Amino acid sequence: MARVQEQVEHHYHSSLVERLKESGSVLECGRTTIRLAKQFGFCYGVERAIDLAYAARKVFPSARLFLIGEIIHNPEVNAQIASLGISNVLDSKGKPHVEDLSPDDVVIVPAFGAEVPLLEEIKRHGCHIVDSTCGDVMSVWKRVRQNAGEQVTSIIHGKAAHEETRATASRALGAGDGRYLVVLNLAETDRICDYILGKGNREEFFKEFSGKLSPGFDPDLHLHRIGVANQTTMLRAETEEVQRRLRAAIMERDGDAANFRLFDTICGATQERQDALDELLRRPLDLLLVVGGYNSSNTTHLAEMGEEKMPTWFIRNQECLESVESIRHFDLAQKQEITTQERWLPDRELQIAITAGASCPNNLIEEVILRVLSLRGEELPVIT
Repeated sequence: MARVQEQVEHHYHSSLVERLKESGSVLECGRTTIRLAKQFGFCYGVERAIDLAYAARKVFPSARLFLIGEIIHNPEVNAQIASLGISNVLDSKGKPHVEDLSPDDVVIVPAFGAEVPLLEEIKRHGCHIVDSTCGDVMSVWKRVRQNAGEQVTSIIHGKAAHEETRATASRALGAGDGRYLVVLNLAETDRICDYILGKGNREEFFKEFSGKLSPGFDPDLHLHRIGVANQTTMLRAETEEVQRRLRAAIMERDGDAANFRLFDTICGATQERQDALDELLRRPLDLLLVVGGYNSSNTTHLAEMGEEKMPTWFIRNQECLESVESIRHFDLAQKQEITTQERWLPDRELQIAITAGASCPNNLIEEVILRVLSLRGEELPVIT
């Protein structure tokens, strides 16, 4: 593992970012002040997943190595993993192709985990399995399995198409008699509350939650006893409000909360990064750069937090900063990368905040810092 960590360090480390962390996370350079959030970038679960992927290549130097999907949601990291000769068992549409796997092959489970039926199929081929599933994700699985065993329906606050949510939903079935319902936001939560209180329409319910329900789900039966779990990278405040509203609906229907179960399954690293950004946004700032993969849930939520307070640019890497008048960034409303042609980097004294999701390596953050300074015509000072 020492050799593995040396290799990982070589690919993703940034001495500049480390020095900034040690000196108060502030870089003053001419007319530019850059402030980093106190917590950002790789979390322990992401580091562990990457380490295990690199280690698998060293332990099985001549074997075929496969990965279920992406190791994490960062394109640069996934490209680096692919360069190690690790192939994806999922095609471009997310369909698994495991029919030609053999006992000599190695399959890596990503940090998000994987759905139970797919894992069982891979095991039937006798492959070596390297499981890098995050411990926080497995804690959620423990809760939804418990729900299934006690005939409690798991209401999963998350994105139905996200790998982690799909993996959690498959565990919520338990031995086959468990139930789940995936809820994305507060508007959908209110629809569930209405149904709990007898105000919903059955046909409209199935239409709205198509693809988000366990097989055979019956809202007239399976909303009697419920428990809330979540995709670990959702906004804590929103998950807590989902819980509050559902509990209130059960209380109103039953007169008590005996049929409502609550577990705190928010990822600690996700919350630390959200809290750190919230603290940073209280300062007088001109703009925020959020760095990370566009399909990263936790990074997207950081961008949402920023957009509520100030001009916020969600970028993949330094290449997105094309000029002071052109920036490629992910538009949360359009759900796609766009190019904005305007003076996004004003020619005056600026306070620029930077944060990154839990799947973004420090070297990408360093590159963004250096690109900003270059566009501003500033030279990096010596940091002691």
